[in-house]
Amino acid sequence: MPCNSTIVRNKHLLFIQIIFVSLRYLFYYFTQCCIAIFAGLLFTRFWLISALYAAWWAFDWETPSKGGRRIQCIRNWPGWRYMRDYFPVKLVKTADLDPGKNYIFGFHPHGVLVAGAFLNFCTEATGFSKIFPGLTPHMMLLNLWFRVPFFRDYVMSGGLVPSDKESASSVLRKPEGGNVLVIAVGGAQEALDARPGAFTLLLANRKGFVRLAIQHGAPLVPVFSFGENEVFDQVENPKGSWLRWTQERLQKIMGISLPLFHARGIFQYSIGLIPYRRPIHTVVGKPIQVQKKHNPSNEEVDKLHQTYIEELCKLFEEHKLKYGVPEDKHLSFI
Repeated sequence: MPCNSTIVRNKHLLFIQIIFVSLRYLFYYFTQCCIAIFAGLLFTRFWLISALYAAWWAFDWETPSKGGRRIQCIRNWPGWRYMRDYFPVKLVKTADLDPGKNYIFGFHPHGVLVAGAFLNFCTEATGFSKIFPGLTPHMMLLNLWFRVPFFRDYVMSGGLVPSDKESASSVLRKPEGGNVLVIAVGGAQEALDARPGAFTLLLANRKGFVRLAIQHGAPLVPVFSFGENEVFDQVENPKGSWLRWTQERLQKIMGISLPLFHARGIFQYSIGLIPYRRPIHTVVGKPIQVQKKHNPSNEEVDKLHQTYIEELCKLFEEHKLKYGVPEDKHLSFI
């Protein structure tokens, strides 16, 4: 008979797997449930719940763009630690960051699940507050999700803010410093190329975050999450294929990407939606100091953008062998 420790470990593993079955689709299905509940209650004797929430929603409309409303007990939920240990996920610091400044973290790659960014910056599972004392992370998320009743409050509890200039400026304007704006630079479009062994980043023409850094004088910090692309396989969707065309059209219409991913199941390893148990090491690089200028020229933006790419490549090359990336693999940019 299996020992008690094995039974407990298996229960924890099953718990983690159940979380993952819903996590990627949480943003799609849970949002629909929230909308359905909000609308459905209006036609029942509990209509007052939706009416009161609507009043609160109108009053609280601007909160997401003003830094959100994090709830520490949600960020410290024990379930996140189980999720961390599943892969496992680890946050790696390479340099101290001055808590008297505001920073922009450029996170790469986006991956399918964005597990590294979520666990490291939207929860305390990997100990962000202990590793970077005095800093508060705010990860950017599509504006769409902040327009969904009930769900908006959930995403704000983790410290997420809308991905628009107003929200970014609100985070970076803090005069005493201590804020970190986390941007998955490749965005949803990069998720369509997330698969094991992929090291191509959508960055060559992504310069908005660089301009933002100059306007606020916020140091840029490259972040590379080794293993982020290894946790899911994806149906082949080369550019020019009907599948890729459909995915890109849907992204333009909906603002979100729909990669057809797969990995393992709960009780078998051949097929399913559970991510593979492969380690993710999110390495935070050294800050690139930025001179503040309200209206930077295109040349100044291009120069800093090139410096950022060089520092990101340097970070990747310095750590890739340690985290299982072959020596002949290098980053490429599109």
